Amino acid sequence: MVSSTLTSTLLQHLPWAIFVFCLGACVGSFLNVVVHRLPMGISLVSPPSRCPTCGGRLRFFRENLPILGWLLLRGKCRFCRERISLRYPLVELGTACFFLGMYVLLFWIGWRTPYWGEVGGEWWSVQGFAKGWPAYTILTFLFSGLFAMTVIDARTYTIPIQLPVFITIMAFLFWPLQSLLIARWTPVEAWPIPGVSWWWFMVAACGMIGVCCSRLLLARGVLKWSFADYDQYVKEGEPLAEYPHARREMGVELVYLMPIIIGLFAGGGLGMLLPEGGPPLFLQALGASMLGYLVGAGLVWIVRLLGTLAFGREAMGLGDVHLLGAVGACLGWFDPILVFFLAPFIGLSWVFIGGLLSVVSKGSRRELPYGPHLALAAALLFIGRPVVIDAWAVLVPTIQMPHPALVETVEAAEPRLKER
Repeated sequence: MVSSTLTSTLLQHLPWAIFVFCLGACVGSFLNVVVHRLPMGISLVSPPSRCPTCGGRLRFFRENLPILGWLLLRGKCRFCRERISLRYPLVELGTACFFLGMYVLLFWIGWRTPYWGEVGGEWWSVQGFAKGWPAYTILTFLFSGLFAMTVIDARTYTIPIQLPVFITIMAFLFWPLQSLLIARWTPVEAWPIPGVSWWWFMVAACGMIGVCCSRLLLARGVLKWSFADYDQYVKEGEPLAEYPHARREMGVELVYLMPIIIGLFAGGGLGMLLPEGGPPLFLQALGASMLGYLVGAGLVWIVRLLGTLAFGREAMGLGDVHLLGAVGACLGWFDPILVFFLAPFIGLSWVFIGGLLSVVSKGSRRELPYGPHLALAAALLFIGRPVVIDAWAVLVPTIQMPHPALVETVEAAEPRLKER
């Protein structure tokens, strides 16, 4: 009986596990390209992958095959025999193991399993990978992107805007797609991220219309870029904190934010004209992702504005704005708030540990920008969600912690009201 159950489980999960492992290895190979090329402003598509020493082109099913390519070449270029860094296969293997681990955590381990089953919850077990792959893709690509942003930010103190924008757009597309693929749905069924009512949907939708308007006006030259004259005052390699007109540039950014603020208020007004309850699942999925983006980006942008006006130095980078916005687009509106308040403690821990290490090694302490702290906070929040839920119940017992669930539609509630 045990053998039959084990065989059935392996037949159910092993094909998907092999698939996601291979997918993760390919994503890891792409991350190597992203981390290397984006900081230098090189296209991710052209030129094709080449040896950095001799320029020999790497073929996909031979030299450029994730993990196996490095092993087959024995860590040396086929053309010039120069050593290939071990970093490349390690990133590919690490990403492949991460994709596999996420599959096991969300789909293979039952939701009744103590602690680990609570990280994802019942929804993932019910859907299975065949129906839940869009949500799985959102999460794995989010944390893969956060890894790339952390590495780049730690090296260059900048976050290439393409990374969080790509993750955000993917979340806007894949959450509605997920709503079309669910295995079953009832008005009270859980959803991976908190749903939204009609009012909040209109706030989020009109806010995003404001974002699009601001971006269009910026592209057309109607609005100005902030810190446009940065290179005139700060030489390459100097800290941005030495820029002398940071307060002035916050006025430029406030003008950029005006269409968004107007959109938020307009959405609130229009939402009051709509019925109570939640919109259909497709719109809830899209609205929840859009609201998460606005909350995440808005939190950091508010601190950026107030901190810069108070101290006369750029408080937080725009890359951090988009990073937490991407986290919100993928995880919903509530998680960015927790990430935002958890990140400072991670930053303080890094300062403390870095100080101890510098004393022991008698070397200089390595400073980190804020982006890696936000990324690590998001990862810790996801994997430590059961602990966060228990801590919330102890620390804030009078306020119910928002949980991933849909907002019931009025149409779905009417049959039950008639039954009563």
